[in-house]
Amino acid sequence: MDNRNIHHLPIHLKTMLAEKSQQLRAIFAEMDRALIAYSGGIDSTLTAKIAYDVLGDRALAVTADSPSLMPEDLEEARVQAVEIGFRHQVVKTHELDNPNYASNPVNRCYFCKSELHDTLKPLAQQMGYPYVVDGVNADDLQDYRPGIQAAKERGVRSPLAEVGLSKLEVRQLAKELGLPWWDKPAQPCLSSRFPYGEEITVEKLQRVGRGERYLRQLGLKNLRVRSDGDTARIELLPEDIKEFVLTTDLPTLVQAFQDFGFTYVTLDLEGYRSGKLNRVLQTSAG
Repeated sequence: MDNRNIHHLPIHLKTMLAEKSQQLRAIFAEMDRALIAYSGGIDSTLTAKIAYDVLGDRALAVTADSPSLMPEDLEEARVQAVEIGFRHQVVKTHELDNPNYASNPVNRCYFCKSELHDTLKPLAQQMGYPYVVDGVNADDLQDYRPGIQAAKERGVRSPLAEVGLSKLEVRQLAKELGLPWWDKPAQPCLSSRFPYGEEITVEKLQRVGRGERYLRQLGLKNLRVRSDGDTARIELLPEDIKEFVLTTDLPTLVQAFQDFGFTYVTLDLEGYRSGKLNRVLQTSAG
């Protein structure tokens, strides 16, 4: 997704965006009370912001705290909630206790979202919220996202997708609403860093998280540390690779990653691409 296009939307697209924004507000007005599955990413943040604008304290954002969420991402979610002003609550989820999730099958996300919404739905009912909503956008519907099915089965609504908001439009609308995180890089759960079939453990999640934290501290933003057995495969934006190789103290980096628990450290020369690990699904389908 090229954020540069955000600054040059034609008038007719701005008009369309305004119409979708009004449709979003109408959806929440009809709900009266809503609980938002809020990860702190820009999609769920925009969803929570608009819900709050329409419903005030009748909207509640809930973040799931699990080993596959980096602690700093949880803290960012808290900070954003405070800055916007909406009500926020954190609940624990335990997807790693489910062997169907920990064994990392191709539909791993189905079991993750099942755990999430099997936690959120009773909470919503207990607190008097007739609706649970998430931040799924229209582009997500075009990708392989088995978690979306789990949410649908539990009656979760996706207002961004319902009005046809793409990821680019989500960022544009967030920018127009003054959200400083409008260009925040996508940060899916750490379990997405593992090839299908590799067992996921707390220790493996932690070493991936430490690796990505290390790279962020070097000033890099859009990146992934993919775990493949004992190997860490670093993915950076293609335009960042040359400078990274020329300016990074590579022996120090390798030692740091080995201290995190990896044996080998590699750099993916193709660069970062969202959903790269799903290629194996396309290959097997072909």
